[in-house]
Amino acid sequence: MDGDRTPTTQRVLSLLDLLQRRAVWSGAELAAELGVTTRSVRRDVDRLRDLGYPVESERGAGGGYRLGSGRRLPPLLLDDAEAVAVAIALRLAAGGAVAGVGEHALHALTKLDQVMPGRLREKVAAVTESTVAVAGHDAPVDPALLLELGHAVRGTERVRLDYRDRLGRETERRVEPYRIVVLGRRWYLLAHDLDRDDWRTFRLDRIGAAHRTGWRFAPRADVPDPGEHVQRSVTGTQYAHLARVVVEAPITEVAELFPPAYATLTEVRPAGHPDGPACLLESGADDLDVLAWYLARLPAPFRVESPPGLTDRLAALADRLAGAAGLPWAR
Repeated sequence: MDGDRTPTTQRVLSLLDLLQRRAVWSGAELAAELGVTTRSVRRDVDRLRDLGYPVESERGAGGGYRLGSGRRLPPLLLDDAEAVAVAIALRLAAGGAVAGVGEHALHALTKLDQVMPGRLREKVAAVTESTVAVAGHDAPVDPALLLELGHAVRGTERVRLDYRDRLGRETERRVEPYRIVVLGRRWYLLAHDLDRDDWRTFRLDRIGAAHRTGWRFAPRADVPDPGEHVQRSVTGTQYAHLARVVVEAPITEVAELFPPAYATLTEVRPAGHPDGPACLLESGADDLDVLAWYLARLPAPFRVESPPGLTDRLAALADRLAGAAGLPWAR
């Protein structure tokens, strides 16, 4: 006897929940989470296998227990909040940016709806029946690629990417994938580029193929914040020109015109400040005229900190607009 008084069924379900949360667990880690001995863990793993769950085990350093893929998909363990979230996500996936998932998402939603209790079905209906998903114009992402990268991220497995950069050049990149980030309607991969020894952001619609190598890697200690790193990479560092502009307006007001996919916003002065609210806008472009046009849409006075040539383009734009409006001071 190992002293465990938790009912067997409850403990097995808890074990299944843990295996679904993370790629690999050691026996000692599972025993600590469940408050039992490693012997009980081995018995409960055997019970899951008897129920049809393909629990794999591997001895040695880096080994442990993992939930593998089987011939048929076993039931998923979802609590009420997770079931509602999955159902809503499936409904909205029909208009999402992943190619070809619409029909499959609706089939999966139908199956989930059949097993959901009425109280949860009503919650899902309240959202999905009042929501319309319209497909965007961004390049769609291959769902098979998304799954491959998801497995590599979860399993800390190195990947070779067939990648096309923003100039259209075809390259091969050896990377350690860390997170898949959705920014606006586009998907990005945050990874450590082994050849460049640096953190890089890759657009998924520019990845021709992802080849999993089978080589595991140890997570690095200097992992940046995924959302912040990708946003800064997308809105500035990959462009020829990076603008830094102080806007005399609340950050929430500026964010309505410059969402995360287009700019990084940092509060300079909060609302209620004696000099009024202000924020720093950082956004990039390959053409200064494009930056000038976007900045002209700002709802409040602003000051350009950089680059120097941007003020000249703003002046030229102001002159053209004044001439179009027939103002007397237009040149």
